[in-house]
Amino acid sequence: MSQTESTAGQLDQADITDYNDPDAPWNQAWDQDGGIADWNDDVIKEFRENSGKVGGAYAGGDLILLTTIGAKSGKRHTTPLGPLYRDDTMYVSSFIEDKYPAWWYNIKANPQVTIELRDKTYRATGTVLEAEDYHEFAAWVLADNPLLADFQSKVDRPIPLVVLTLDSEG
Repeated sequence: MSQTESTAGQLDQADITDYNDPDAPWNQAWDQDGGIADWNDDVIKEFRENSGKVGGAYAGGDLILLTTIGAKSGKRHTTPLGPLYRDDTMYVSSFIEDKYPAWWYNIKANPQVTIELRDKTYRATGTVLEAEDYHEFAAWVLADNPLLADFQSKVDRPIPLVVLTLDSEG
């Protein structure tokens, strides 16, 4: 969900300023074993059935489906993510506390990805930001996005930042 959009009865992402907020969608989808409860499967299905629109915690917000090739397995993996923007530059990050997400490693190994945005599918390139590129971009992200800044203050490693560049529709 974008930081400025909300729907009636929905908590606006701008209202969530603490990563540990119990109302945050990522804190509501855990099963009894501490794993995410088929969250992605249901979101992916709903996204594809409704031209990129989903309900529930993400109603009214932007969502993409990012498909990467597994760095180790070579298999395709699809993950729903909330895209963020710096002007016209689309980027994604993650709130996984103890490690970088699998899609980050996959993009690092193979930057060619597929992005489903609304009702269109694009070939795209993912760029894992590192070194000076990372530091400049991260400074802007943390100043512009209070939720990511709060999360960064709670973890010891730098937040993952990946820029996504749409190459062509197809």
